[in-house]
Amino acid sequence: MILVTGGTGFVGAHLLLKLLNKKQPVRAIYRNEKKFKTVKRIFSYYSKDVETLFNAIDWVEASLNDIPALTEAFKDITHVYHCAAFVSFEPDKFDVLQKTNIEGTANIVNFCIASNVKKLCYISSIAAIGEPKPGEITTENTEWNPEADNSVYAITKYGAELEVWRGTQEGLDAVIVSPGVIIGPGIWNYGSGSIFKIIHNGLKYYTKGSTGYAAVNDVTNALFLLMQSNIKNERFIIVSQNWSYKNFSAICAKALFIKPPKKEAKNRLLQIGWRLDWLKHKITGKRRVLSKQLAASLVLESKFNGDKIKKYIAFEYSDLTSEIIETCKFYLEKN
Repeated sequence: MILVTGGTGFVGAHLLLKLLNKKQPVRAIYRNEKKFKTVKRIFSYYSKDVETLFNAIDWVEASLNDIPALTEAFKDITHVYHCAAFVSFEPDKFDVLQKTNIEGTANIVNFCIASNVKKLCYISSIAAIGEPKPGEITTENTEWNPEADNSVYAITKYGAELEVWRGTQEGLDAVIVSPGVIIGPGIWNYGSGSIFKIIHNGLKYYTKGSTGYAAVNDVTNALFLLMQSNIKNERFIIVSQNWSYKNFSAICAKALFIKPPKKEAKNRLLQIGWRLDWLKHKITGKRRVLSKQLAASLVLESKFNGDKIKKYIAFEYSDLTSEIIETCKFYLEKN
């Protein structure tokens, strides 16, 4: 049996659908039954037989730090996709990030070893990869720099990767997949899905930075193919396109039938912005929107090479522009 952590999340739900369509026996971890609506909504984008698909999953209530519940979840498990994570760039969320992403991953690794799991596939992020030298493109071999001003999210995802590599030293076969910004339908109020909502509501500014993007179905396809293969103890970047934020916003705006952002938010404005955001947080207690590290990333021109996976398995990326158009179509239909 296959275990999927984070089954009610964006990637986790898409992965569950992929596994079910491949007739794989699946168990999934959830923390809140309210999130079942998200899973069913994502299923509905691709199938009319939502309830049958959903009921084919063996759901187990557990958190990554609930040892008794994880003990139950790992019974008869042979393969594990670890999708669960806490995503936040707010500095004051570091303790929660550390508890979930690092300690939670350590628990999953430990259970995999104790349960003689055949293979673990860990979904990481390009955020956990170091910055390359000027003029170079980021690859799987780009070294992490602990002295850099890394975001709290990046620090904990890197720490989680160390736990996976520790597991490989103890005999666990594992692969790490590091996607760029993941594009796809289903969750519109947070994560990468919120980008479509922000743009649709009228985004006025763009920044000169760039990053890597990948379609969610490309990510789940990579996860499935790597798990089916004999490949172990390797990391793979999943990025199909490196686009500027301006270009990405323009493609989304066109698909959403609105005007793209015309004004550039320059670095000076962002520097003022994150300081005002910090001050607002201190005075009102409201959650941070723009951290120092996030502001810096918005003007950083990052590029990633996602071709390594093509050398290991038969894998091709889908057309990302078409995936964005399809995602925008779903967004307009449901909002």
